[in-house]
Amino acid sequence: LVAFALIGTLVFALEGGMAAIQNELDLLGVLVLAFVTAVGGGILRDVLIGALPPAAIRDWRYIGIAILGAASTTLLYHLVQEIPQTLMVTLDAAGLSLFAMAGVEKALDYGIHPLMAIVMGGITGVGGGTIRDVLLARVPGVLHKDVYASAALAGGIVMVLLLKVKLPRALAMTAGGCACFLLRMVSVAQHWNLPRLLHHRP
Repeated sequence: LVAFALIGTLVFALEGGMAAIQNELDLLGVLVLAFVTAVGGGILRDVLIGALPPAAIRDWRYIGIAILGAASTTLLYHLVQEIPQTLMVTLDAAGLSLFAMAGVEKALDYGIHPLMAIVMGGITGVGGGTIRDVLLARVPGVLHKDVYASAALAGGIVMVLLLKVKLPRALAMTAGGCACFLLRMVSVAQHWNLPRLLHHRP
């Protein structure tokens, strides 16, 4: 799980670094966006549930991976761009699933109500990307396109329901993660989006 978490962190860091370069930020901007995209959700979750200092601050590996992601996108930008989109989407979906389930688990361990634990899982999975978009002065993608945050929430619901029927936690996390991953991948393949409320001006 730790290995997968670190791989997911690297994928998110690469995405943050690429977004920074595409928006013509300087080297510090690339590092900041790589870091917040990779671990922003986990930091926000830990602050909200009182797990202080946040794990991403205590564990040097997270800042190390953020630096690696920033350096890779800066020095090897054209090579990173050549990574197949399908592979990036798959790794991103895997990272989302793992982070969301880990977020639910940690929130439950800190005595958070299961309903809010599901929300904490969603925040863990999408918080970093949301902070990245805010720093880039754009509406966060999770609020208006793709089945992304909702996939994380759906996986959290599956996990919590299975825990309620006394399924072992490892199996509940696996099932919830698979549900999140499959929903995300199918939504990408089928171009699913949540319904939009269109405002018609008089």
